[in-house]
Amino acid sequence: MMEVLERGDVFFFYRPRMDVDEVRGAGDIARLMVVLDPDGRGPARLLVVGRKHLPDPARHERTWAFVDAVAECPDGLRDALLPRTYETRTRGVRVRPAARPAGEGRYVVAVHERHSHLAYGLELPAEPGEAQHLLNVRREGSFIVAVRNPDAPAPSGTGLPRRRRPQLPAEVRERFGDRRWHALDDPGLLNHPGVELVLIGARDDVESELGVALDLETEELATAELFTELRLRRGDVPEDALVRGRLR
Repeated sequence: MMEVLERGDVFFFYRPRMDVDEVRGAGDIARLMVVLDPDGRGPARLLVVGRKHLPDPARHERTWAFVDAVAECPDGLRDALLPRTYETRTRGVRVRPAARPAGEGRYVVAVHERHSHLAYGLELPAEPGEAQHLLNVRREGSFIVAVRNPDAPAPSGTGLPRRRRPQLPAEVRERFGDRRWHALDDPGLLNHPGVELVLIGARDDVESELGVALDLETEELATAELFTELRLRRGDVPEDALVRGRLR
């Protein structure tokens, strides 16, 4: 039995490391970020994915992720994607590069066979290229997803510092009980900055696995939801990865 809990638009971004003008490989990337913008009313979330790529379904790879920011409207996440200039004591003025869009599409959160899934399909770019291959953003992807109990110890080498862990309401904490992980059976769990997740690669054919259509449409740059929903101007972020799949 499959139950869709949430649908919406999904946007993939990668941010180059400081002082990197041209991205040539994974070592030049600081972060992979995913924006989930639910249909209808509900806050938009900005997720940061560990290892800087989505988990490989063929190897059932596991990847840690966390909710970095939440905003009532998607354009409230805009500043987190733009470049930022700041001054340090030792290195003077530094510029954090703009995040670069690498994909736009549709997603669902669904419960299927006692697991919760986060699944997506791409609308842009029309054909995945080197940027998508590097980030493992395929045409479609499905991941088993679970939320970590913020009171439980983090697996070795993962986890946010205690000061960044979410301040969940008591009734939400009670749902975890003594379990370290809880299925994402309520997308509202993603509405709290600091919530940590594990993503496990499941399949790259969403409809055959979950039996759910993603309602994908043919998109072009001129009609990209990414620019209207996040209120990004065309000159704010490089477009090569989104349109042609090229790294920059």
